[in-house]
Amino acid sequence: MDYIKLKEEFKTPFYLYDFDLIKSRFLELKSAFKARKSQIFYAMKANSNLSLLQMLARLDSGFDCVSIGEVKRALRVGAKPYKIIFSGVGKSEEELEQALKFDILYINLESEEEMLLLESVAKRLELKARISIRVNPNVDAKTHPYISTGLNENKFGVELDVARKMYLYAAKSEFLEPVGVHFHIGSQLLDISPIHEAALIVAKLLRELKALKIELKFFDVGGGLGVGYEGEEEPCLYDYAQGILENLSGLDVTIGLEPGRFLVAQSGMLVCSVLYEKITPKKRFMVVDAAMNDLIRPSLYNAYHEIVLPYTKGELSSCDVVGGICESGDFFAKDRRLAKSKSGDIVLIKEAGAYGFTMSSNYNTRPRICELALENGIIKMVRKREKFEDLIALEEEFLKDS
Repeated sequence: MDYIKLKEEFKTPFYLYDFDLIKSRFLELKSAFKARKSQIFYAMKANSNLSLLQMLARLDSGFDCVSIGEVKRALRVGAKPYKIIFSGVGKSEEELEQALKFDILYINLESEEEMLLLESVAKRLELKARISIRVNPNVDAKTHPYISTGLNENKFGVELDVARKMYLYAAKSEFLEPVGVHFHIGSQLLDISPIHEAALIVAKLLRELKALKIELKFFDVGGGLGVGYEGEEEPCLYDYAQGILENLSGLDVTIGLEPGRFLVAQSGMLVCSVLYEKITPKKRFMVVDAAMNDLIRPSLYNAYHEIVLPYTKGELSSCDVVGGICESGDFFAKDRRLAKSKSGDIVLIKEAGAYGFTMSSNYNTRPRICELALENGIIKMVRKREKFEDLIALEEEFLKDS
């Protein structure tokens, strides 16, 4: 890859995604579940670029959405409504109404209150709402506390007893149709045994409901498959699939999968340039033209991203790689051993395809950067770099004439 040429054409910083790698990982995951009916619902919160979504839709991917805006993105790229599910713990009445009008596959419910709100909306619209209920199996995902979602102390889902009560209510309702069950215990899981433990617990609930004549069609195991940010061994997809399948013996259900990070994290990198180096009595700082508004994961989670200077040689020494934002938390790495750089040197921040651009912001009035994609050996722009005028467009009309 000629990063110098890319810098000349597009300027830094920018995101670069390998669409071919995403396709490969998608097909690999799909193949692991070929023994049973399954459907991948890509968790678009990881990366919602329209060109990426369109590519996945053409691979027959469904979409897991956590806002009505994400639902609209999926529809915009040609996704079929029956391949879209709507999740999230805080859906508004307006969002539920729009989701019902779009006639998506189902809505994941996360509380009794949300169920009653959806029922009232469906009644007003004279529609029947297809639902799934997110069960919180109280399983420790053994991951970062910010991305753990399967314990009773987390805000997501409902306990088993509450789920049973909700299914019984929904089955009797004129305006609710229970079609699935869902769980998602956390993200960046390298140990898949907690997923299998959760599958066992939720499959037992499924059998109990079947005995009560409540026949569900979808068994959604969520996402959360981890990737090797620091060279960790990734989960074996065959073992992952088998551990789920063995819990579903005798159940005629379609398995739902919600990969996000697993598909896109390793496909992407943040390409930036060194502005200059700053040396203090205690520290060497490598200051780059990207910042925490472009990639917040190191600041938010203290997340590790490999950093490479592809054209810079020399003795390695410890430094902090930082951006220009007025926050001490604006860093990409601390005490990382890298060669001494000079102004203009290219820096690659790797494994940045997930939760990079989607979590970016305009903090410090910094325009969001452009996105590029590599597909079939060709690099194309898939999102333009913002301009200052884009940032003020929604405010300018309120300025008073001087």
